[in-house]
Amino acid sequence: MTDQNEKENLSQLNRREFVIKTALTTGYALAVMPIAHSAISTNLSGIEEKDVMIPVGKDNIPAYQVIPTGNGPFPVLAICHEIFGLHEHIRDVCRRFAKEGFFVIAPSLYYRQGDVTKLKDIPEIMTKVVSKVTTKQVNGDIDATFAFIKANKKANMSKTNIVGFCWGGKTVWLYASHNPKIKTGIAFYGPLVGTSPVQPQAAVDIASSLTVPVLGLYGGKDKYITWDHIAQMEKILEKGKSSSKIIVYPDADHGFFADYRESYNKKAATEALEQMTIWIRKHNGL
Repeated sequence: MTDQNEKENLSQLNRREFVIKTALTTGYALAVMPIAHSAISTNLSGIEEKDVMIPVGKDNIPAYQVIPTGNGPFPVLAICHEIFGLHEHIRDVCRRFAKEGFFVIAPSLYYRQGDVTKLKDIPEIMTKVVSKVTTKQVNGDIDATFAFIKANKKANMSKTNIVGFCWGGKTVWLYASHNPKIKTGIAFYGPLVGTSPVQPQAAVDIASSLTVPVLGLYGGKDKYITWDHIAQMEKILEKGKSSSKIIVYPDADHGFFADYRESYNKKAATEALEQMTIWIRKHNGL
């Protein structure tokens, strides 16, 4: 019986070591392992990638930048990462959008608080890192990101856009309120209600005064962002002048765009991507 227990313990240890090694090798956050077979991997054909450091006051934060080959200038798309940080999925999403003709940059918005890609689960990520990240810091970092690429001749700063996923989706709503000069925002299943000491405002709190057109893309089976939350947001948006709107995919769950997770819904993800493209082109005159 003791030998059997030792074998089981050893087997569990080996599996854990395999998961850790796989996460480190592929660049995915440890908390999202194992990776689903549906995970998309985008090559570098026709695009150029670079890891950069963005000055923010006395600090510097890392970011991943991907630009189409050619002279440009290209419309700009800033990407706000999900709760798992700037891991491989977000980097791959950057490459996908660069292939669509965008100057893409994704800043690491948790950098000062810690590296969430090495944490084992969501509760640990929330407690050790996310709970310490303020809206003021995030807005400032995104401001600095746009200022950083302004000097790049390939960036068309008259056509700036921002997209975010989950935690980054909420960030999009709040940043669109902070910076009315951007052309559009696209929020994939970003929380709409609920505040905290570091984020004293929710998306519903800024909805009526919003002037930037934001497209919200949500899943009807999402247990975290409910139909009631969406209805509340839509009612407030109707009172404003931003022309923002929300699209709900009834059969999709939270994280439906995350192709590396079980929540991935290819149909909803494809349709949402089409709607996002239409939205950006419409409001940027492309």
